This record gives sequence, structure tokens and C-alpha cells, in this order.
Amino acid sequence: MKKIKKKALLLGLALSVLTACGKQGKKSETEVQGTTNAVSEGATEKGTEKAAAEKPEKQVVEGTVSNTIDMTKYEKGKKIRLWVPLPHDSEYQTVDGIEYDAGNTSSVISGDDWENQMLYVEWDENADPADRVVSIHFDVKREEVLRPELKEEDTEALPEEVKKYLEPSKNLPLNDQVKAKAMEVTEGKTTDLEKARAIYDWVIANMNRNEDVKGCGEGDVCALLDTTMSGKCTDINSMFVALCRASGIPAREHFGIRINAEDITKNQHCWAEFYLKGTGWVSADPADVLKAVLKNNWTKEQEETKEKQEYYWGNLDAERIILSDGRDLKLNPAQAGEVLNDFGYPYAEIDGQKLDNYTPDQFVYTYSFAKKS
Repeated sequence: MKKIKKKALLLGLALSVLTACGKQGKKSETEVQGTTNAVSEGATEKGTEKAAAEKPEKQVVEGTVSNTIDMTKYEKGKKIRLWVPLPHDSEYQTVDGIEYDAGNTSSVISGDDWENQMLYVEWDENADPADRVVSIHFDVKREEVLRPELKEEDTEALPEEVKKYLEPSKNLPLNDQVKAKAMEVTEGKTTDLEKARAIYDWVIANMNRNEDVKGCGEGDVCALLDTTMSGKCTDINSMFVALCRASGIPAREHFGIRINAEDITKNQHCWAEFYLKGTGWVSADPADVLKAVLKNNWTKEQEETKEKQEYYWGNLDAERIILSDGRDLKLNPAQAGEVLNDFGYPYAEIDGQKLDNYTPDQFVYTYSFAKKS
């Protein structure tokens, strides 16, 4: 398997053919917001030990993710285009390298306007169906997110790169219905922190997980408000994000996959963050609270639920990796179909028609995780 350096995988890569496979080098970001307690140079050994003892022990998960996409079932004479989301480094996630093998067909690693990274592969009408197989491997280290000290500075200017997370999308509109619900939920709250917490608690109290929903759900907030108020992670966390944005609080979702088993093909997940001036991005995952409620047959009032509710306010377990961000996505190169609601799954088109990426037995792909011991 051939490899290429990470420097070659720039956003501005042209769509020239890159055959065989590619590799990304290693980046690291060691700063973890809100989890380091400084100890002065003059501290005694006893004082240092005490400070270390008070610091929470952070969960770390490391291993190798393997992804295979098999398009051999489709007959010769069809043009097939494939886009696969690829992970990138973040504050709590280090990707040691990416290797891929697409055979001798046209392939390139590119990026989009949301700084998502993807592998694009194209087979023309003359391609042998037996050659339409892609394999991807990468090593990843994921750290638990520990809640920072939540400080709010009203006078702090909102960074330019954060402002886009106040904007609506197709399924997260900022219409009268959403704004009215946000005002109702946050009534009597004056600070962004109070409003975000009120929204988080309201989502958990008023929504439920529904296992019958396809994939991770569509996150159509108005449809949810009009109907059952139930769904999966994209539905539940989209409600949180939409109500935050309608309250003037920047919020976003990360789309990724859980690394909590060997076979993770159907372990896609998304979670949310809101931006607090004076603190930065703060994690929130009401969907995982409601999943635990359903799986364990808990009531929402019992102690176990409240513990989960408190944990996923600012904390996140390490058994997840980010693959993409953003909604209403235009891929690179652009897909023939509509903008993507999200990019948490591989996406493919046959002769310009979208394949159903929620059914890996029809759109054949697998994900696996080999945990480092």
C-alpha cells in the first residue's frame, strides 16, 4: 500500500488523478480546555500530589479504524461516484495517519467549505465491477472531554469563525415557530449559560428516543415540534442546536462514529456544542441521555438519569470520533444531488442518482475498530 504525505492533502487539491493510496502524517494538539490545574513552581511535593489527586482522570481510547466500501454489486456500464468522510485532528482527537487503497481508478482527498476532509473516488462506465472496492485505515487517539469552568463574559466579542453557527439551515430554520419555542423554554433566563442549560433540560424532559427512526434521523426541527418530539441523535441534538441559535447562542453538531465495539458499521452518532463567551465551545449530548433512558428502562426522574444528564452537560466520553461538521453540505467535487443534510456516512451516486447510505446492506460498507490494549 503506497502512502502520501499529509502536506499533499490540502484543501486546494485539484481533481487530478491520485491512484493507489494515501497517508496523512501526525499532528497533535495537547492543550485541553478547562482540564489543567496549574501548580506554581514553589509548590511542595505534597501540594503537587494533592493537586494531581484532585484532577479528574481522563478516559483515553486509542486504536485503528478500518472502513471498506464495496460497489461490486452494480453492473458494468454505470458511472459511480463515492465520497467518504475522513477524520481530522481536533482538541480531543488525534489522527495518526490515514491510508487508503482505491486501486487504479481516479481518487483524491479534498476538503469543503466546512473544513471537512473526504476521500473522493470515481469509477467510469468501463470500470470492471470487481475493481470497485475501497479500503481506508487510520489510527486515532480520542480523549474524554471534561467540563471546563463555565465562565461567561458578556462583553467579549464573538469570533468571526463562530458567527456562522448562528445561521439557519434547511432543517434548522429560525422561523417564528422555532423562535417562539426558544422564548418559551428560556423564559426568565437572562444569561446565555442559563438559557443553554434550560434548553438542554427541556429537550431531555420533552423528547424521547425512537428506535424506529432510520439512521440517526434527519433533524427536521419543525417536523419534530409538530409531531412526536421523538427520534434519534440528529433529531434530539438538532432541537438543542436550533433552540440555542434562536436564543442568540452559537451552537453546532459534530457527526461521527462510536468506537465502542469491534464492528462499528452502524454506530454513527452526532452530538452538540454551544459557544459561551469567556469559555469557548461547551459539549452537550442530550441524545445520549435519552438513549440511556430507553436502553435501561429508566424514568427521567430517577437518580441514574440525573447522573447522565449532569455528565453530558459539558462532558463527553472518549468512545467517539468526529468525521464531519455542518449541515446543507456541498461536497468537493460537488455531488449531482441536493446538498447533504449531514456527512456522517459515506455518500455515493450511480449515474447521478443518490444511493441510500442508511442501509449498508444495499450500499455496502463496513467500519471496524481495533482497540489498542
